[in-house]
Amino acid sequence: MPATDLVAVLTPVSRFLPAAPASVGAARRLVSDALADWRAPDLLDDVALCATELVTNAIQHGSRPGRAVHVRLLPLPAAEGLRLEVHDTGPALPRPCPAGPDDTRGRGLLLVSALSDAWGTEHRPPAGKVVWCEWRAPRRALC
Repeated sequence: MPATDLVAVLTPVSRFLPAAPASVGAARRLVSDALADWRAPDLLDDVALCATELVTNAIQHGSRPGRAVHVRLLPLPAAEGLRLEVHDTGPALPRPCPAGPDDTRGRGLLLVSALSDAWGTEHRPPAGKVVWCEWRAPRRALC
């Protein structure tokens, strides 16, 4: 099935997860299961790693304990590709920062930028934001 046909029939996946470390693995499984169902194994590693990084950032920097992180994986309009979104309640938009060679943190958004075709952030009133990344169908086959 051509990539554009596959994307056209995909059902969006959406889940609210607690802002807790265990949710990182849950988000990764959610995305991995969806991509397996969508017959898109070639994207699985990149999308799952981006989900891991974005949910980790949302938990560490964007949401207070007891709040939810909202993870969505959906087809883009006009069968153009896939979009991963992570919503949190924090007001500050993230930005990539250079990490030193010995730093064990600070590379998440750089990984997202390298593994996806596009990424960005948006404020979501009344409170919070979404950090998203996309994979375009013409550049990467989905089946």
